[in-house]
Amino acid sequence: MKEDVFYGKGMVHVKEDYPDIYEAVVKLNEAAYTGKVLDYKTQKLIALGITAANSDDRAVKKQIQSAINEFGVTRDEIVDVLRVVLLTSGNPPFVKAMRILYEVLGD
Repeated sequence: MKEDVFYGKGMVHVKEDYPDIYEAVVKLNEAAYTGKVLDYKTQKLIALGITAANSDDRAVKKQIQSAINEFGVTRDEIVDVLRVVLLTSGNPPFVKAMRILYEVLGD
């Protein structure tokens, strides 16, 4: 169910100009997101937490949109993830991710 969506802006160029590198990234993505022990929804929520902790606006937005579109993840589930970000990474990345969440939800 997962999408082959990569969040770095340069990946479009890599895909076009260096298909061998792009294919390696796709294979790495498939190896990382196996769903063998943790289901893909849980892995998606972990990815969201990591991108939020890194304060990567674009990736946070994409992860939130993907989680909602692919799994119907609720606002409360996302906020639970962001609570951990607050605890482990502090207020600035938490507040930034909350702002993005509300932008995505249109609230």
